[in-house]
Amino acid sequence: MRVLVVGGSPEVASAATVAQAAAGCDAVVAVDAGLDALAAAGLGADLFCGDADSVSAAGAERVREAERAGGPMGVERYRPHKDHSDLNLALAAVRRCWPGAAIRCTCLSGGRPDHFLDVLGRLASWPGPVELVEDTFTGRILQARQRWVIEGAAGATFSFMPLDRACEVSLSGMRWNLERRRCGLLEDVGLSNVVEGQRAQVDCHAGTIVCWLFENPLKMNKTLQ
Repeated sequence: MRVLVVGGSPEVASAATVAQAAAGCDAVVAVDAGLDALAAAGLGADLFCGDADSVSAAGAERVREAERAGGPMGVERYRPHKDHSDLNLALAAVRRCWPGAAIRCTCLSGGRPDHFLDVLGRLASWPGPVELVEDTFTGRILQARQRWVIEGAAGATFSFMPLDRACEVSLSGMRWNLERRRCGLLEDVGLSNVVEGQRAQVDCHAGTIVCWLFENPLKMNKTLQ
């Protein structure tokens, strides 16, 4: 089971990227203005989560109509003044509605560095696989004993960043490979590597890391399998 979570980032991914991210997903969750990103891609949502403070007037009307009449889109509306972010509450809803699901995320990384740090914090605690899909990169958040196999991306720039104080990482198929390298919180050892083989591999043996592959994901369908 894979759920697409479309966020309300001020810098929205293109309609083509959102459509590509939705391919192969079993359910779609719009987080506030993420509903507009889905509409631009010609897609709907199974669930809307948010306080509707950043969605367009047309999107807000779709939310109100779903609240009034029901239908294919469920609604979880939150108070504007709350202790947690819309994304945090939306992930809790995903856990309730689709227990054990893997998640794929888009429209979460642009425009606000404080929000992006919150995004990383929320996604780093997700128990299953996490995929990131934006216009210029794909990515993964890997926890202990998780692996990312990258195919068909020779020449792409790859980076990873440790999100724990004690991480252990192996890389193969890269210009600079690692074998169970220990690294600390936000250490820069993983920046600006290059994929050199047709098949590369990232293994997180301990801790949690975020990984990015910097190439247009529409050219890299194999990485989204």
